[in-house]
Amino acid sequence: MEKKLVIPGEFLSDDVTLADEGTYVEDGKVFSSVFGIASLKNHIRVVPLSGKYIPIPGDMIIGVITEVSFSNWIVDIRSPYEGLLHISEFPRRIESQDMSRYLTVGDSIMALVRDVDANMKVELTLNDQRLRQIKEGRIIEVTPSKVPRLIGRSGSMIAMLKNETNCNIFIGQNGRIWMTGKDKDLDLAVKAISKIDRESHISGLTDRIIKFLKEEKSGQVKEPEKEAKKEIKTEEHGKEEKSEAEHEEEKPGGILDELLGDK
Repeated sequence: MEKKLVIPGEFLSDDVTLADEGTYVEDGKVFSSVFGIASLKNHIRVVPLSGKYIPIPGDMIIGVITEVSFSNWIVDIRSPYEGLLHISEFPRRIESQDMSRYLTVGDSIMALVRDVDANMKVELTLNDQRLRQIKEGRIIEVTPSKVPRLIGRSGSMIAMLKNETNCNIFIGQNGRIWMTGKDKDLDLAVKAISKIDRESHISGLTDRIIKFLKEEKSGQVKEPEKEAKKEIKTEEHGKEEKSEAEHEEEKPGGILDELLGDK
């Protein structure tokens, strides 16, 4: 078996040269460091099924200002560690007493992780023309470990979402997503992204999302026949059981291919 579900501390291999992301080496053996899907092909890596965002230099993220100090903005980056945006990393020269005029508590920013030291001091920057304060649109959140699936292989999933919803969508590596567009289009994009977040572990995700978007846009929001029958039965009993019907589509093994993106 080249892929399998593993828990932290589970033995994976005696060959330490194969150890990759999501693993650790102890006594000459490779173990999983997270709960997730292990790929044992070529290299050994484990994709976590959940967990907080761990910043890496070069990541583009969406942060929220939580505090303004003498020379830094303190930023919530959806991580166990807070981000620091020094006044010198603002894209124009400003005085410390004016910092709140430009960014204040509650403001959202698209930022770049400039550096992370051994003590997990996370330094951010806005000194890049791609980066900015976010003043319009909507921001939603997904599980950080689902970001690769939301982007898709070579950006295929996010490209499809943009085309089908007519929205501009930026996905931060920390699982915050910024979208701009018409309200109706944004509503559709939010539904599709939420579905991806919920069902990224189920096989055939891309096809289901395409079908979902087409049905939503045409007003045909009915689920497959199996789920439709389930809803009829539910109405008779006065209960909502739609989520259970969705789980019926789950196929053993699909989670491995979808999360690791190499089905």
